[in-house]
Amino acid sequence: MLAFATLPFTEYLARLREPRSLLDIALVFVIVYTILKLLRGTRAVPMAAGLAAFGLLYFVAYRYDLATLEFILRGALLYLGVAIIVLFQTEIRQALISLGNRIRLPLLARHKGQFGEGVYDEIVLAATTLASTKTGALVVIERNISLQNVIDGGVRMYAELSYDLLVTVFNPATPLHDGAVVVRGHRVAAAACFLPLTLNPRLSKDLGTRHRAAIGITEDTDAVAVVVSEETGLISFVQAGQIRRGLDATKLRAQIFDALQAPTRDEAREADAEAETNEVVST
Repeated sequence: MLAFATLPFTEYLARLREPRSLLDIALVFVIVYTILKLLRGTRAVPMAAGLAAFGLLYFVAYRYDLATLEFILRGALLYLGVAIIVLFQTEIRQALISLGNRIRLPLLARHKGQFGEGVYDEIVLAATTLASTKTGALVVIERNISLQNVIDGGVRMYAELSYDLLVTVFNPATPLHDGAVVVRGHRVAAAACFLPLTLNPRLSKDLGTRHRAAIGITEDTDAVAVVVSEETGLISFVQAGQIRRGLDATKLRAQIFDALQAPTRDEAREADAEAETNEVVST
């Protein structure tokens, strides 16, 4: 970069026409754009502005030979890297998770629809039943990123997932209703789990703690969540920090199947037919 800055202007323009230089500029643009997109609307914006003001103050001290101020700011710069990591740890974690989800190798992803249709239907049926009585509920479905730390903080169950179990857990008269249920595979891994709350300042004030917890866990991981509001009885589906509210059974089922890439009934029948054919051939 410094070498470019010392080149004559005409030679600099000539260098820019090289494919390697164009690729270099394009990569810098993509990185800066991605960082700005991640920072937009988050609490990192005012902190970034504060760091920029700090850098401007150091430039002024250096430019006008303010020796004492420059000495103090130069010492503070030694800890700037650590300060950035501490201040932006949430945003850095979300960026790395997002990047990891995009470049994750197909071999690391779970097989399409490995849990079967029935598991999702149990969640949909339980959510609609709880919504009809305005009973609050929060169901988190684990995907590729492990939620073991969340499970360890709750009450472990590892029980077969069913409509009856979910309705019973979220009954206000039971001690496990306050918190989230984590579903791993075809089992309820734990209940009464506490989740990290989102810090997104742009969220509606109508969203309570249960909805903010669902958004928070889907921001930090690739999990998806189903929320039933005890105030309105509305069913919501949350994925990647985005919430869709006011869903009925059909729409909720479609959201879950789309997010988890579950097979359709036709695909399931074709798989069963293929398995039966293989059985006949093998015998």
